[in-house]
Amino acid sequence: MSHLKDREAAFESKFAHDSEMLFRAEARCNWALGHWAAGLLGKTGDEEQGYAASLVKADLTEPGHEDVIAKLVADLDGLADEATIRARHAEALATAKAALAEE
Repeated sequence: MSHLKDREAAFESKFAHDSEMLFRAEARCNWALGHWAAGLLGKTGDEEQGYAASLVKADLTEPGHEDVIAKLVADLDGLADEATIRARHAEALATAKAALAEE
Protein backbone atom coordinates (compact mmCIF):
# COMPACT_ATOMS: atom_id res chain seq x y z
CA MET A 1 0.00 0.00 0.00
CA SER A 2 2.90 2.32 0.68
CA HIS A 3 3.94 1.99 -2.95
CA LEU A 4 0.54 3.28 -4.10
CA LYS A 5 0.75 6.25 -1.77
CA ASP A 6 4.24 7.03 -3.07
CA ARG A 7 2.95 6.88 -6.65
CA GLU A 8 0.02 9.11 -5.79
CA ALA A 9 2.33 11.65 -4.17
CA ALA A 10 4.61 11.56 -7.22
CA PHE A 11 1.69 12.19 -9.58
CA GLU A 12 0.44 15.06 -7.43
CA SER A 13 3.92 16.55 -7.34
CA LYS A 14 4.28 16.27 -11.12
CA PHE A 15 0.86 17.85 -11.66
CA ALA A 16 1.76 20.76 -9.37
CA HIS A 17 5.09 21.23 -11.13
CA ASP A 18 3.52 21.08 -14.61
CA SER A 19 0.83 23.57 -13.58
CA GLU A 20 3.41 25.99 -12.22
CA MET A 21 5.54 25.70 -15.36
CA LEU A 22 2.53 26.36 -17.59
CA PHE A 23 1.59 29.41 -15.51
CA ARG A 24 5.14 30.75 -15.76
CA ALA A 25 5.30 30.06 -19.50
CA GLU A 26 2.00 31.87 -20.09
CA ALA A 27 3.19 34.86 -18.04
CA ARG A 28 6.44 35.03 -20.06
CA CYS A 29 4.46 34.66 -23.27
CA ASN A 30 2.16 37.53 -22.32
CA TRP A 31 5.12 39.67 -21.27
CA ALA A 32 6.74 39.14 -24.68
CA LEU A 33 3.45 39.81 -26.49
CA GLY A 34 3.06 42.97 -24.46
CA HIS A 35 6.43 44.26 -25.59
CA TRP A 36 5.68 43.36 -29.21
CA ALA A 37 2.29 45.11 -29.08
CA ALA A 38 3.74 48.12 -27.28
CA GLY A 39 6.21 48.52 -30.13
CA LEU A 40 3.36 48.52 -32.64
CA LEU A 41 1.55 51.11 -30.53
CA GLY A 42 4.66 53.31 -30.36
CA LYS A 43 5.14 52.90 -26.63
CA THR A 44 8.64 52.99 -25.18
CA GLY A 45 10.27 52.97 -21.78
CA ASP A 46 7.89 52.99 -18.84
CA GLU A 47 4.83 52.95 -21.11
CA GLU A 48 6.12 49.80 -22.80
CA GLN A 49 6.79 48.11 -19.44
CA GLY A 50 3.37 49.16 -18.17
CA TYR A 51 1.61 47.82 -21.25
CA ALA A 52 3.43 44.48 -20.98
CA ALA A 53 2.45 44.27 -17.30
CA SER A 54 -1.17 45.07 -18.16
CA LEU A 55 -1.23 42.17 -20.60
CA VAL A 56 0.09 39.78 -17.96
CA LYS A 57 -2.63 41.00 -15.58
CA ALA A 58 -5.29 40.67 -18.29
CA ASP A 59 -4.59 36.95 -18.48
CA LEU A 60 -5.53 36.53 -14.82
CA THR A 61 -9.18 37.52 -15.38
CA GLU A 62 -10.33 34.33 -17.12
CA PRO A 63 -8.92 30.84 -17.67
CA GLY A 64 -7.17 30.40 -21.01
CA HIS A 65 -5.60 32.97 -23.27
CA GLU A 66 -8.69 34.30 -25.06
CA ASP A 67 -8.85 37.33 -22.75
CA VAL A 68 -5.34 38.31 -23.83
CA ILE A 69 -6.16 37.78 -27.51
CA ALA A 70 -9.31 39.90 -27.16
CA LYS A 71 -7.37 42.73 -25.48
CA LEU A 72 -4.72 42.66 -28.19
CA VAL A 73 -7.29 42.59 -31.00
CA ALA A 74 -9.01 45.63 -29.49
CA ASP A 75 -5.78 47.52 -28.75
CA LEU A 76 -4.13 46.74 -32.09
CA ASP A 77 -7.15 47.49 -34.26
CA GLY A 78 -5.76 48.39 -37.66
CA LEU A 79 -2.18 47.54 -36.67
CA ALA A 80 -2.40 43.73 -36.56
CA ASP A 81 -5.17 41.30 -37.41
CA GLU A 82 -6.36 38.48 -35.18
CA ALA A 83 -4.54 35.80 -37.20
CA THR A 84 -1.24 37.64 -36.76
CA ILE A 85 -1.87 38.06 -33.04
CA ARG A 86 -2.69 34.37 -32.62
CA ALA A 87 0.43 33.37 -34.57
CA ARG A 88 2.56 35.67 -32.39
CA HIS A 89 0.97 34.19 -29.28
CA ALA A 90 1.75 30.63 -30.38
CA GLU A 91 5.33 31.61 -31.20
CA ALA A 92 5.81 33.44 -27.89
CA LEU A 93 4.35 30.55 -25.89
CA ALA A 94 6.63 28.03 -27.61
CA THR A 95 9.64 30.28 -26.94
CA ALA A 96 8.65 30.72 -23.28
CA LYS A 97 8.21 26.97 -22.77
CA ALA A 98 11.58 26.27 -24.37
CA ALA A 99 13.29 28.88 -22.18
CA LEU A 100 11.77 27.40 -19.04
CA ALA A 101 12.80 23.91 -20.06
CA GLU A 102 16.41 25.08 -20.29
CA GLU A 103 16.41 26.58 -16.79
